Amino acid sequence: MKVGDKVRFIHETGGGVVTALRGKDTVIVRGEDGFEIPMPIRECVAVETNEYNFQKKNLPPKEEPKKARQPQAAKIAVSDEDDEVVPVVSFRPVERPEGERLNVMIAYLPVDEKSLSNTNFEAYIINDSNYYLYFTYSTVEGRNWRARAHGLLEPNSKQFLEEFTREELNSMERVSVQLIPFKNDKAYVPKPAMSVERRIDTVKFYKLHLFRENPFFDEGALIYDIVTDDKPTKEIFADAEEVQRVILEKKRGEAQPAQQQPKIAKGSDILEVDLHAHNLLETTAGLNAFDILNHQLEVVRNTINEHLKEKGKKIVFIHGKGEGVLRNAIMQELKRRYPRCLYQDASFQKYGFGATMVIIK
Repeated sequence: MKVGDKVRFIHETGGGVVTALRGKDTVIVRGEDGFEIPMPIRECVAVETNEYNFQKKNLPPKEEPKKARQPQAAKIAVSDEDDEVVPVVSFRPVERPEGERLNVMIAYLPVDEKSLSNTNFEAYIINDSNYYLYFTYSTVEGRNWRARAHGLLEPNSKQFLEEFTREELNSMERVSVQLIPFKNDKAYVPKPAMSVERRIDTVKFYKLHLFRENPFFDEGALIYDIVTDDKPTKEIFADAEEVQRVILEKKRGEAQPAQQQPKIAKGSDILEVDLHAHNLLETTAGLNAFDILNHQLEVVRNTINEHLKEKGKKIVFIHGKGEGVLRNAIMQELKRRYPRCLYQDASFQKYGFGATMVIIK
């Protein structure tokens, strides 16, 4: 008996195609319903021994379909019409006691981990529960959202969402996942619909060691929790204008700390602005993180406004690496207030991951 053989069960109804061998006594059989189950070899009889492959052979190199990722007990759907492997994979085909608690994640994997600086990335949604999920996966665009994938996710399964390029990372910094859980053809404990927003640290996509081992993929992955044990993940997203309003109310009647002029290094065609707090303020005493962030964003706005008529002007804002909070806040300001300006990571050789360059248009 080998991979590819079609078998029938001796003492049970059903059968399928052998997709893997487990030791000397067990085979993994993919049934007509698409799920894979382990069966003792002695309980199976081969009815057809033609070679079976997930990918079609003898295709031109440019048309060769990409091999789907195959974790434990994978279910791979193959289309006979276009010979493409549909990357929908189930890793636990049966209900589990712990699966009654909802656990949902978003995972990102490099297509070619050996060429991390140039490769595209894949996004998956993981349903580690016994519930079906209607889902919508979206990214933010200014004050609105754009749906990038939606559909029905089976229990204890994962589903491919999209492949995107490195250039699209700037639009992936904030994602939203909406979920409606239910069970099909059986009684179940209802769970509420959920809408969860997550901030994605795009700097991590440049570091191979952060794509870590996990139980869902053979390869390392960046995994973000969406729901953990029925509880949606919560993050605080600060709107700069709202933060400013709260700060003004809080500071009303109080003396403001002395402020320094931002240190600006002027080059032939590039303006450098250091946004580190110790360069902008004589003291941070009495200020919390929101206060400091608001002042840094005010420096960004004032600097851009001052040079807004200088077409082609390049301004480098040095924000440091840190947790990425200031960098993300700058990106949101640029998208909302200066949509015509271009921006990108500044020279890695000079600034590492700690600076963003804005080009006035």
